[in-house]
Amino acid sequence: MKKSVRASRMERHHKRMAQTSKLSLVSLMDIFTILVFFLMFNASDVQVLQTDKSVKLPESSADTAAQETLVLLVNAEHILLQGQKMADVVEVMAQAADIIPALEKELTYQKNRTKIIAVESNEEEDPNEIARAITIMGDQAIPYSLLKKIMQTCAQAGYTNISLAVEQQLPAQGEQ
Repeated sequence: MKKSVRASRMERHHKRMAQTSKLSLVSLMDIFTILVFFLMFNASDVQVLQTDKSVKLPESSADTAAQETLVLLVNAEHILLQGQKMADVVEVMAQAADIIPALEKELTYQKNRTKIIAVESNEEEDPNEIARAITIMGDQAIPYSLLKKIMQTCAQAGYTNISLAVEQQLPAQGEQ
């Protein structure tokens, strides 16, 4: 018996669909290779400090990149060292002393802890004791007297290399 046109067309279609398709992975591997190289080269250039939504950093045209140090966050309500609350801003502003006792105690602890780690890893520490670094991320609206007390406390605890975190200002179109 002779097949109808429709039956022969369906048979051809089913034969064509029954064949396994071949997936070419070469182009996909090329794309991933390019993506990997792009991410490797560009990942090292980015340095980001974790910010808090309650802190609006002042803008600056500073070109110096941030270093990994202790981070002291100061917002309208609290003073935080590495995310741990040290003091309330209202209490610090009310006290007459220039040193913040809780902050000084924690900074001294951090300094002694790094000494212990250096001794355990057999690293020799400079007898004149290197200047310890700290980064202050202060809201642009905090009063100068508060910033002065914080910096005085840091210096008292041995952290004399003090950096202030700022938002990098983009250059104007005509200045490039």
